[in-house]
Parts: sequence; C-alpha cells; structure tokens
Amino acid sequence: MIKNLFVIFAILVIVSFPSNSLSQQIKSQRIVSLAPSTTEILFALGLDDEIVGVTINCNYPSEAKDKEKVGTFSQPDIEKILSLKPDIIFATGLEQALTVEQLRQLRFKVYISDPSNMQGLFTSIREIGNLTRREKEAEILINLMRNKIDQIRAKVKFIPQNKRPKVFIEIWHDPLMTTGKCSFVDELINLAGGINIACDVFKAYSYISPEIVIKRDPDCIILGHRSKAETLNIIKNQLGWKEIKAIKNNCIYNDINPDLFLRPGPRLVQGLEEIYQKLYPAK
Repeated sequence: MIKNLFVIFAILVIVSFPSNSLSQQIKSQRIVSLAPSTTEILFALGLDDEIVGVTINCNYPSEAKDKEKVGTFSQPDIEKILSLKPDIIFATGLEQALTVEQLRQLRFKVYISDPSNMQGLFTSIREIGNLTRREKEAEILINLMRNKIDQIRAKVKFIPQNKRPKVFIEIWHDPLMTTGKCSFVDELINLAGGINIACDVFKAYSYISPEIVIKRDPDCIILGHRSKAETLNIIKNQLGWKEIKAIKNNCIYNDINPDLFLRPGPRLVQGLEEIYQKLYPAK
C-alpha cells in the first residue's frame, strides 16, 4: 500500500512540472558569432553543434569555415542573422556597435566581448561559459591559459629590466601603426620579457612616426600583417632605419600569425609563446 502511494506521488511530481520547461533547460541554443575572437572561444568551449552562423572573417578553427555565413566582421548581414533565429548573438565593440544596437532593438540577446587585457579575456570566457551552460569547460580553458602564462612568466622572472629587449609591433605600415599601453598586445610583450617602445601611448592602437621608432631603437620588430620578403627589404631600406638594432641584427619577424597576438581569444597564449621565442631564441 505504502509502495503504491509512493509511486503515485512520484508520478504526480513529474506531471506537475511541464515537459516543455524541462526541455527548455536542456535544449541546444542557436548561436551566432560576429567576431573571430568569440567564434574561437565558442569552439574552444565545445559549442560546435550549437553555432549556426559566423562571419566570413571567422577562419579558426577550420570547422568555422563550414558554418553559415552572416556577412563580414565590419558589415554583418542583419537579414541573414534574422533568418537563422538565434537564441544568443556574440559580438565585439567598436566597429560592431551599430549592428549590436540594431540587433538589440530587434529584441535579440547580444553579448559583447571586448577585452583590453588578459584578465578581461578570462572574464569574457567565463561569462560566455555561463551564458552557454559551459561553466566547467570555461574554467578548464582559463586554467590551461593561466598555466601557459605562468610557464613563460617563470622563464623571464629574473631577467633585469635593463636586459630586456625593446620591441616594436608594427600593426600596419601605411600609415605606421602600433599598439599602446591599453592593449593586450602590450601585456603580451611584457609577459614575454620585452619592453614595448610605445608603452607610454595610452591608446590600444595608435599612429607612430618613423622618427620615433628610430629614436627608441627597438631590438626586435614584429610585423602584425602578413608581409612578403620584399616588404621586409623595404623596411630594412627605410630612410634612417638601417641603424636600428633590430635591423642591424636581422631581428625583424613576419612569420608569426598575427591572429595569435591581435585576436583576443584562447590562442593568445600561443602568441605569447611565439613572441617569447623571438625575444629569447637561445633559451
């Protein structure tokens, strides 16, 4: 008798919870990503099956290339996004501000990831994990990244400041652009044991004159654009640049994938490792 009553009670409890509310808790989300950086984070959290749209600029991992395209990073296609009926959209700031505003006016749930440093990136990963029910995966990813950072930090810990190489990151050549103090690129240079020659520029990205580069005499030049061999020769032959230490010692590098240090995603730690190897090749 008691056993029968228990069974009846259990059935009543199950019935009292609408089946649709349970399915809503466990159903897959439809995700659209408008930034290569958020696309990399989403894939790193194991959300491949839930991503229904990305921009044509989302080129990593390779699986991203097979996803439905929703325009470019600078000009997302609102109509295409609408057609995919996303539950949540991941975007970034600056260029996408107008698109984000339009999507929010259409009542879409939009999350903006626009970190300026590693801690900000960890916060974004954690928040994206919370929004996509991948909290555990987010913490694992953050810990893996922290471990890699700690490994590099330990290698450069005892290098005196006056022994650390000065670094010039060339984001673009015409006009000449670099990264300032308020950027995660500046942080990567510091973590790798270098000194950013534009560390006193309080903008993430800024124009810089060739004369300032000459005056600050970097030991290493890293190009943030895929330059060909002839471009390297152009740099070497620029007026007044031949006496720069980086050029005299042939420490100009264009073989680091710029996505590894310009894109605020999980691969920043790979960019950190590569920058470290360029600064300290003998270690």
